[in-house]
Parts: sequence; C-alpha cells; structure tokens
Amino acid sequence: MPVNLDKPQNWKADIAQSVDMYNQWFMDFAPKAFRDTRIEATKNVEEALANTANLTDVTPDILRQWPGVLPTLRMSTCPPLAVDRLIGLAGVSSSLVKAMEQHQRLPPRMKAALLAEDLEKIGTIIEKMADPDIFVWIGRTEAATETEIHRAATIVADRLCGSVANPIIRNAQERRQLAYVADWLEARGYTKLPDGYNGTFREIPPGTYSFRMNVPVGGENGGKTINIPVDAVIMRREAQEGEFPLLVEAKSAGDFTNTNKRRKEEAQKINQLRNTYGPDVEFILFLCGYFDSGYLGYEAAEGIDWVWEHRIDDLERFAL
Repeated sequence: MPVNLDKPQNWKADIAQSVDMYNQWFMDFAPKAFRDTRIEATKNVEEALANTANLTDVTPDILRQWPGVLPTLRMSTCPPLAVDRLIGLAGVSSSLVKAMEQHQRLPPRMKAALLAEDLEKIGTIIEKMADPDIFVWIGRTEAATETEIHRAATIVADRLCGSVANPIIRNAQERRQLAYVADWLEARGYTKLPDGYNGTFREIPPGTYSFRMNVPVGGENGGKTINIPVDAVIMRREAQEGEFPLLVEAKSAGDFTNTNKRRKEEAQKINQLRNTYGPDVEFILFLCGYFDSGYLGYEAAEGIDWVWEHRIDDLERFAL
C-alpha cells in the first residue's frame, strides 16, 4: 500500500514542514560543518605553501610529487581560476589538469617531455597570477612571517570551501539523516551489520540493516553488471526467505531548483532495480528539505514512495 505518493492533498503541508526542518538544521549545524572543513583545508593549504616556497617556486617537481595541490593553487590566484580557465591560459592538456584535480595523480600514459612542459606552464601561470593581496611577501625581500602565512592559508581555505560549499553541507546532512534512521531502527530492535560485511543485499539477516551498500544491477542478456550505491538496506525482522529488503535513499536539499535538476536520478535507479530484480524490489526516499510538488509528482509517477524526516514513524507503514 502506498504511504505518501498517493496523497497529494498532504504534500503542501509536508513541504512546508520539511523546509522549516532543513532551515533549522542549517542554522544550527551547517556553520560548524563548514568550519570543521575549513580548519582541515587551512592545514592543507599551509602544507602546500611550505612545499612551494610560499608560492614563489611552483616547480614541475613539486607538481609531480603533489598533483593534488592544484585546486589550492587555483584558489591562490587573482582572480581565482576555474579548471577550464587554467587549461586555456596555460595552454596545457585538459586530461592532465583533470587528472590532477579529480584523481590527485598524473596521467600515466602522458609522454614525459610533454608532461614536463605542461607542468612548467602551470607553475608559471600560478606564480604570475598569485594574489599579492593575500601573499603579501611576494616581491619583497623580507621572508613571510608565520602570521602572514596562516592568514593567507585561511583566506585560500575559505575560497576552497566556498567552491564546494554545497557538497560539504550535503554530506553533513546525509550523515545526520542516516544517524537518525539508525537511532529509529535500533530503538525497535534492529542491529547494524558490521563494517566489511561481504554478503549481498539479499542475504542480510532479518532484523539487520546496513548503510552505503552496493547493489548489483544489469547483466541481462549478457550485458555488463554495475553496482549502484544505496544509502540504507533494511531487512525486516519478520522477513521470509527470498523477501527483498527495503532500500532507502536519503535525500536532502537546500533549494527547490537543485532537486528538480536531480529528480531523474532516482527514476533511473528504480528502473535499473526493477529491470534486474522485478517489480517486487522496494525502493523509497527519505526526504528533508526543499522538495516541491513538481519533484514529488515526478517520483510518484515513477512509483517511488517516500518518508518525510519530520514524520519518520511513517517507516512503520513499510512493515519495519
């Protein structure tokens, strides 16, 4: 039986409560999540400055040894450089820059001569465009003081965190959502599976649950099998042999626009699951934040039900 997808008369009130709940969490806890990340980022920037003679010697050897330093270097210029802008200004390989940015490594098949040339070009651009208002010691004879270095590192860390603010907040909110689900389940006698559990999602024992579990899909007609991550997999206490666990995707959002851009993700996931396991597989959403009627209607049309975080006891209606 549907729980929320078939009750559009309740959606407006639920949306308002969900927005209020998210906003309260954001005011209370998001600044701390951001500050904690900024502290860690400041340490990383200070290390990057130490390795580059406080941004006065960005050599190919340094970039070879610490390719993951590139995002820090991009945020150290005036103005800060986007990935594509750096590629264009330096005239270097896009695969090189993206490997350094996304994987913190150098492309393994890039020819040594071209690699050395491109790393030299990147270092030249960074040194030429280093922000003099942040790195006040550039161009003077006196060495940078400890206070100046820490101040500069803090400013660059702010830039780094600002460029990834949404993922920082989203990850903190997801951790909080899953902790709330865990508390709810354990209060009802469920047990979390130990880390490193090697069984499949269909093999977990009744009365247990696991977070961030891979579920294989595909493989029909000789096709390729892939794993899709599921936030929570819960096997009911009274589950019979062969019964599917409940698959739960935790979703939070701080604005309405972003959710409508991402709403096809869940539809794609449920279609992959149904194509692999049939119509009895159960997949629902656990929602907190800005999910409007357009988003809810889209998910309902795909047959995806949901539980609002502000009414978590609706999980009981899924026989938990």
